[in-house]
Amino acid sequence: MQIKVRLFATLREGRGKELFLDFENEATPAMIFQQLAIPEEEVAILLVNGMDGKPDQTLKDGDTVSIFPPVGGG
Repeated sequence: MQIKVRLFATLREGRGKELFLDFENEATPAMIFQQLAIPEEEVAILLVNGMDGKPDQTLKDGDTVSIFPPVGGG
């Protein structure tokens, strides 16, 4: 199964903007965090196919996972 992963802001550093990850069986966003060495506390917004997602949500072939870090500013 193939999952499209879109990374934003600081999460792109050393990883790229868009990735395609292959999984043999079941996949979850938490498994993506682990594979990309992204600590879960660095994830502020998680979207699966443009909708609110959860780290333990089961993904399907062709899903798009978008991961945003916390954003600061003033």
